[in-house]
Amino acid sequence: MMTGGDKNSLLSDINVTPFVDVMLVLLIIFMATAPMMVQGVNVNLPEATAKPLASEKDHLLITLDKGGNIYINNYKVAPEQLKIKIQKILEGRLDQEVYLRADKDISYGAVVKLMSEIKEAGVEKLGMVTETVENKK
Repeated sequence: MMTGGDKNSLLSDINVTPFVDVMLVLLIIFMATAPMMVQGVNVNLPEATAKPLASEKDHLLITLDKGGNIYINNYKVAPEQLKIKIQKILEGRLDQEVYLRADKDISYGAVVKLMSEIKEAGVEKLGMVTETVENKK
């Protein structure tokens, strides 16, 4: 851009139009996805003092709530269909890790029974999800 009579001087103004365009697109994306992030199953998790593990990918999450209902990634599953559904889900996955969230008020026997059903479905790595003590405060 040339200004005035001097041929060697340039106008050094920042063009903010692309920046504003990108910000508006991001705002629309966040507004559209925010309501989806609130969904979930309410579970009163047991507390632990261990540090949380870093996770780079989404793992299969199985939840056992206070009423004894079983969920696979927030989708309710009948107990008799659990083993079949897990096998179908893990069929095409390289990552065979499964995480179990169980309400702390549910009986130990129910959790162990669910763990054995998950193991029978062919899961080799089964992790337990807990809530850290710092998150509770």
